[in-house]
Amino acid sequence: MIALPILGVTAADVTIRSSQLTTAQKATRDLGAADARLRDAGQGPQPVYQAPVDGDVVAVDDTPQKLSEEVSVTQDDGSVVTSDGVPASVDPLAAAPPGARVLSDTSGYAPVRTKFGLLDVEVRELKAADPLAAGITELVRGRFPTAQDEMAATTGFLKSSGLHVGSRVSVRGFDRSYTVVGAYDLPSQLDAEQLNALPGAFLAPYDATRSQVDKLMQPATPSYLVAVRGDFTWDMVKQANTHGVYVDSREVRLHLPARSEVPFYTTPFGRSSVLYGGGSKAQAIAAGVTIGGLSMLEICLLAGPAFAVGARRSRRQLGLVGANGGDRRHIRAIVLSSGLVIGAAAAVVGTLLGVVVTVLLRGTLEGYVGQRFGGLTLRPLELAGVGALAVLTGVLAAIVPAVTASRQSVLASLTGRRGMRRANRVLPIVGFYLLALGVGVVFYATMHSDTSYTAAGGAALAEFGLVMMTPAIIGAFGRLGRWLPLAPRLALRDAVRNRGRTAPAVAAVLAAVAGSVAVATYSASSAQEERQAYIAQLPRGEVAVGAVGETAGDLGQVRAAVEKNYPVSGRVDVSRLYVGPDSCTRQVAAPGCGRVDLVMPQRNKCPSDSTSGIAGMTPEQREAMAYDWRCKGSLSLSALPLDNGVVVGGPGVLHVLGVRDGAAEQALARGETVLFDRAYEDHGSLKLMVIADVTKEPQDGSEPTGPVKAVPVHLAAARVPYGVTAVVPQQVAASAGLRTTPLGSYYTTTQMPTGKQRQALNSDVAKIGTETSVYLERGYVSGGNLILLALTLFAGVITIGAAGISTGLAQTDAEPDLRTLAAIGAAGQVRRTLSGFQCAAVAAMGVVLGSVAGVLPAVALRRADLHRRLDEYHRSLRSGWGDVTVPHVPVVVPWGTLALLVVAVPLGAGLLAAAVTRSRPELARRAEG
Repeated sequence: MIALPILGVTAADVTIRSSQLTTAQKATRDLGAADARLRDAGQGPQPVYQAPVDGDVVAVDDTPQKLSEEVSVTQDDGSVVTSDGVPASVDPLAAAPPGARVLSDTSGYAPVRTKFGLLDVEVRELKAADPLAAGITELVRGRFPTAQDEMAATTGFLKSSGLHVGSRVSVRGFDRSYTVVGAYDLPSQLDAEQLNALPGAFLAPYDATRSQVDKLMQPATPSYLVAVRGDFTWDMVKQANTHGVYVDSREVRLHLPARSEVPFYTTPFGRSSVLYGGGSKAQAIAAGVTIGGLSMLEICLLAGPAFAVGARRSRRQLGLVGANGGDRRHIRAIVLSSGLVIGAAAAVVGTLLGVVVTVLLRGTLEGYVGQRFGGLTLRPLELAGVGALAVLTGVLAAIVPAVTASRQSVLASLTGRRGMRRANRVLPIVGFYLLALGVGVVFYATMHSDTSYTAAGGAALAEFGLVMMTPAIIGAFGRLGRWLPLAPRLALRDAVRNRGRTAPAVAAVLAAVAGSVAVATYSASSAQEERQAYIAQLPRGEVAVGAVGETAGDLGQVRAAVEKNYPVSGRVDVSRLYVGPDSCTRQVAAPGCGRVDLVMPQRNKCPSDSTSGIAGMTPEQREAMAYDWRCKGSLSLSALPLDNGVVVGGPGVLHVLGVRDGAAEQALARGETVLFDRAYEDHGSLKLMVIADVTKEPQDGSEPTGPVKAVPVHLAAARVPYGVTAVVPQQVAASAGLRTTPLGSYYTTTQMPTGKQRQALNSDVAKIGTETSVYLERGYVSGGNLILLALTLFAGVITIGAAGISTGLAQTDAEPDLRTLAAIGAAGQVRRTLSGFQCAAVAAMGVVLGSVAGVLPAVALRRADLHRRLDEYHRSLRSGWGDVTVPHVPVVVPWGTLALLVVAVPLGAGLLAAAVTRSRPELARRAEG
């Protein structure tokens, strides 16, 4: 009874501790055996300030003169491409101390040919076998490359590519191939897709074959691992910052400098970064304490009835002790000693089994979270505390049975009479007041407090109150027996008549389910928040193919490749508006080529768009902007390269965008433009400004001018679906004198394309030799949370275990009644059925109560989280930051999980109990009267 929860607590403790990397372990995985990593800070050849960790950098003098205002890139054909505001590169080795040992570590991306097609893979040039890189990679099989024509691959790449050690890999457009000589893992990214080569073996010759534009879009990122004499101190880091170099130092990670010694924190960017740092640790501690406290409560609840039943089974032996001169002290000592011995044995067995379970499941847990443990971390003090709790629980759980046994008369003990049992009437009343107090504290915390501890404390009080009310609630459940068949009615009445045994077991299930539901509710709410923050560019599973300029001529071939490789179910072609001669369909930004802009009425513009901007506003005015519909803007992205979100198409566009609006479809059919952003609606029309030449736009920041055309508009209810602001019918564009050219296509699919299908499409598109964009919306993908997994598994095991333990106690306690049933001729199946319904009754009562109670702490923690974020939001407004939005912290009840618990757990527990119960009782020796 005691060892099972101890096993779960130990396994959870070891799992969580093992997954938490120390600062030194994190440094080893990032830096290997080096003292520091140097890289370009990305601010050009000028001094920078950096945060000690986390990679935040800000230029000391961030002025245009310090940056390259225009980087000119000459392509192979002699044309020049410019990119405004790109900082000039910095050589990180300029900051390397004299005499330092240096190992280069450079990464880039390349389209690698796989068994199924093409896969864009990170290629890392690092001499992984060098002692300086020890700890960054973990060799699984084979070896690391030692020659220029060899590579090693991560197990994630080998799995997705269909290749293996010994295969040859090649890159599209590159005439060299490499032999895969080994497989390795990145300890902190087990699912990473990466290739490893020796320095200079791939990136330099591959870049020589790429155009300058490709190099600009996907540059290689060089960094250097550095080993110095002594440590790379914070003063050395600041010295390197004067060269425009960022330094990740092991010494700085292990011994953070004081905030007063970090110039980064004196900048506005550095000051604002501290606004969002607090609260998560408190929330994690509060959640752990809440769920851990409920789990600890189960140990006490499970052990008490076990000792009570054990004492009743031994009442004859205890009666003989009294008959032979023993007094009440001896009987109490016997029962208490059994609790001490059993508690100590449970502590040893439960702790050892918990460690063993963690070791056996280590690979599975590491795969779930995608990173290796830092090692098997055993905290002796924590494990000793868990063991001591088991011993203490054994003694405490035996106190009430010891006192009860000592008070029984010798005659009652020897004859086996149980006497009359009265329910405690005070306990439910106290429990009701505790429940009311806990709910009140939770409501206070959700309305006025921003601390998780207050909410967690109120939830804990409410849980304890509900546990104390369990005996009375069981009595209420007993009234349902009159409408049940024989076996379940007997099981339910047995549970009600033996509340001393049933109530603790139901309370244990209640606590376990409450913890499980609390974890599930908090996890579902957090996942919903992340899901809402994710900006999808299409409905899940849909595909978009788009091309502008020279690549537009390849649309037909790319469409054929998509339809060949993907499970396409529908296609909708769209066009775009353009201004100028026919040549402007291929040269978008050429002289004489223009565009079409949407004109927003002045009354619909956000106040921050004025000349004074947000800097001249009061905090109250800035806060009011957050609720002003004109300032909310659009948080959607488009998978197609749209100009101002305008596409030319018909009702099919609405269908692929998931817009089910009959009025909008009718509007398109009768020649009206469908608008999704009311900010551009101007008295029933949409105004389009024609910019004749984009190369002659004003450079002083003023708005361009041009003739304005008004088209009739229908304002749809949907809010800018997937970056599309307006759908213009073809006939409307023609009547307004606007020209159109194909832009791309939307595709619907019957199922999500697989990894093999994606690689095959990449290969076919590469053969076409086009830059046409192909986007597949895969939707939000949640990451694994090991702590939530460990707590959920623990709560689930305890739920089933508590119901099973209660059934075993019921069978032991009711053995005389079962023998009586057999003696009077009851069928053997009655025993199995009764056992199953006894277990199901306990599980059902506990699950129903726990499901209701478990939502409370999760809601309390989420509301406390909301208050904390609101405080951060108001501090940001006062500090003058205008890009903040009102925080949204949703609370989602996992109805699917609750339904599964309420139905599956009692049903499974009942069937399991019936399956393991024998139809006939064991023959027992007749007691001598």
